[in-house]
Amino acid sequence: MSKRIPLPMPFGWFQVAYSHELGVAESKPLRYFDTDLVMFRTESGEVKVLDAYCPHMGAHLGYGIRSQAGGGSEVRGDSIVCPFHGWAYNGEGKCTDVPYANNLPPKVARCETVIKPWQVRELNQCIFVWYHPEDVAPTFEPEVIPEAAPDNEEWGSLKIHEWDIATHTQEVGENSVDAAHFLYVHGTQNIPTPEITEFEGIRRRSRLVSKMQTPRGEIKGIIDNANTGPGMAVVRFSGICDTVLMANLTPVDEENCKAFYAFIQKKVNGEEPVGGVADAIVADIRKQMEEDRIIWARKKYFEKPMLCDNDGPFAKFRKWYGQFLVDSAA
Repeated sequence: MSKRIPLPMPFGWFQVAYSHELGVAESKPLRYFDTDLVMFRTESGEVKVLDAYCPHMGAHLGYGIRSQAGGGSEVRGDSIVCPFHGWAYNGEGKCTDVPYANNLPPKVARCETVIKPWQVRELNQCIFVWYHPEDVAPTFEPEVIPEAAPDNEEWGSLKIHEWDIATHTQEVGENSVDAAHFLYVHGTQNIPTPEITEFEGIRRRSRLVSKMQTPRGEIKGIIDNANTGPGMAVVRFSGICDTVLMANLTPVDEENCKAFYAFIQKKVNGEEPVGGVADAIVADIRKQMEEDRIIWARKKYFEKPMLCDNDGPFAKFRKWYGQFLVDSAA
């Protein structure tokens, strides 16, 4: 049976968690890129991600027992400890301890990597992992979002919302060049006017302008959307209440992904905006996501859609996105 979406998972940097979700000496299981993983924070504060299964006898390193029951496995120093037999592994995937062995296995004695380690970056209050189907080293770095810096006093805290989405990440990304769907799917007052559409290397940016009726009269709303690779997007809303949305997408497998949405809003007189327009913007985006999910979960990917003259630059977007797809079928 043919796939509904015959596209491979893209390569790039992808969010797997928020920084506050992983404390010092904590570990958690993950499931992304059609792979079981474990992430842990060392006692010195560094985040590490490994393949999930202990090479000794196959135990999952993301689930603890006894005093760790209900959480992840123990983290000791810079290593995670297997709950089955106490073997320990550092963030480079090397075994650092076999507590009851008189003679170490040859690979351990030679300090070889025995579990696959994953490249990790922690920035923007998020934890990112590099995925490439052929294990190619990172070819670019994730984008720093100044408004998301923990010490930025002009912007508020993250307002976090997450969704599991039954589609490929490219299908979600195509919304950014699809101005017409705002009217028909989301019931906006009009179809936003595209002002900027740029594709350059690993980056893409666009600007949509929409006139909105408010109690203060008609206001010009501006939506600036920028991508760094397929997994990282930042959307800046201006016109009513300055809002930054980190809209990051991560493949779970080829036909499922997770959306990490974190809203950051500019403070007013040193205080975070609460209620009113600030909350309405977040609520509206959440509503739009629920509406989009109905379409995404049931639509079929057409390699050559039947487009009209006022559809967005889908061909340019797909060409740009295609650089991150490593598969002949793509």
